Amino acid sequence: MAAQRILVTGASGQLGQALVALLGPRVAWSGGSAELDVRDAAAVSERVARVRPDALVNASAYNKVDGAESEASEALAVNAAGPAHLARACRESGALLVHVSSDYVFDGAAGRAYTEDDPPRPISAYGASKLAGETLVAASGCEHLLVRTSGVFGAGGSRAKGGSFVDRILARARSGQPLRVVADQVFSPTYAPDLARGIVALLDHGARGLFHVTNAGECSWHGFAVAALRRAGIEAPVEEIRAADLGLPARRPACSVLSNARYAALGLPVLRGWDAALAEFLAPD
Repeated sequence: MAAQRILVTGASGQLGQALVALLGPRVAWSGGSAELDVRDAAAVSERVARVRPDALVNASAYNKVDGAESEASEALAVNAAGPAHLARACRESGALLVHVSSDYVFDGAAGRAYTEDDPPRPISAYGASKLAGETLVAASGCEHLLVRTSGVFGAGGSRAKGGSFVDRILARARSGQPLRVVADQVFSPTYAPDLARGIVALLDHGARGLFHVTNAGECSWHGFAVAALRRAGIEAPVEEIRAADLGLPARRPACSVLSNARYAALGLPVLRGWDAALAEFLAPD
């Protein structure tokens, strides 16, 4: 029987908002970090015990990739200790934990789509914190479903980043600022509402273990920016640059495309192509 009482953490972010909208009356409780700080083990335990969910979907995350290089302890507190607290509470209450992780657990050196069987090798503090969260959940003894995804975009992007990548690109173009975007990093842009549908499909199917879930297809950040401008009807030049040209604190995988074969093998509907999802996101109201 599909879980009917679902608790959603990180509900103020792109994915969290999409999950709450999709689940509707199945949401027994939802909140962002202001309502439940996953770093606080006692608060997590009390909340889960009070709500008594069938499943808990953790969409909370520290997602400042560059910031994590100087704030590694904070990244670990949210991305590793937080999931461990949730896992412990779920184990004690008998709830399923659905935890969302990242393509940045890989080093990008394979030059092909990564499967769930490929060994993770993070090359940044952020990636290491996400892998630590996966490891702690898997070792916790709670019933769990781990979902890795890539390049999430949608409404309600991170305020710390100034919105999603798409929001930032369009804002810069509209203000006439020059656009210089990395062309040597390839990934699978993933639309938050589509990812939410994929997660709920896995949940309702009774899936357990580790799955990759992204929109179909791949592109570079430069290609993604060009597509966003085209879909938004904005004409603006976008200079291709290398990741090294930016001199950012954190290293990023050159190719972090994720294979969705394990997800598809369950017979679940594969997520549409990222460009079609982008078109929906940018369609006029």
